[in-house]
Amino acid sequence: MRPAVILAFLAAVFPLVATPGASFSLLIREVTAHGRRRALPVILGTVTGLYVHATLAIAGLSALVMHSSDAFEAVRLAGAAYLIALGVSCLRTGSRPPVDATQDPNTQDSDTQGPETQGPDPRPTGTLVAYRHALLANVLNPKAASIFLTLIPQFLDPHRHLAPQILTLATAQGLLVCTWLACWTAVLAGARRLLSSTHATSIWKRATGCVLVGLGLRSALA
Repeated sequence: MRPAVILAFLAAVFPLVATPGASFSLLIREVTAHGRRRALPVILGTVTGLYVHATLAIAGLSALVMHSSDAFEAVRLAGAAYLIALGVSCLRTGSRPPVDATQDPNTQDSDTQGPETQGPDPRPTGTLVAYRHALLANVLNPKAASIFLTLIPQFLDPHRHLAPQILTLATAQGLLVCTWLACWTAVLAGARRLLSSTHATSIWKRATGCVLVGLGLRSALA
């Protein structure tokens, strides 16, 4: 694929990448609460979602979803419900009182649990949760699938194998997403000292929750 075609595609897709959405909201939540390292799972989850859509487009499943009203509605409502659930979770955590810093959160009541009986925590770590949230938010977004059905075909050469071309453009978009979110990570990390106080963190969580709920409602009512 010629570099000029890739650059033209990046210019066309950049406004969509730069538009704040679920991934950007998740990035704000994770970086302001936990630091720049927690941006990585959000970015990786988002890019993984792009490759999922690329794979589905190659297999022709995305076209089936987009052209079947029932399938499209199912995906759209599932994505909307997931975004709303994420938003409600942010609103709930933003409304909780701060944890007493003098109390070790890992200590348990000796009457209910002894240290010798403690096993490995079966729950996923915060990093895995952030990755999963970003991945599902992207995969369950019909608009992300529509990029591979409406925008990418304009840059494909029908006389060549389509799969390598789709993967090339998906990789280019993934690199653009990584760069864009990494730039915002640097900005958020630099301002984290101002944003990481208990009061500011609560405000950011509530704001993120409102954005996610709004995105979910907009998707559900579209």
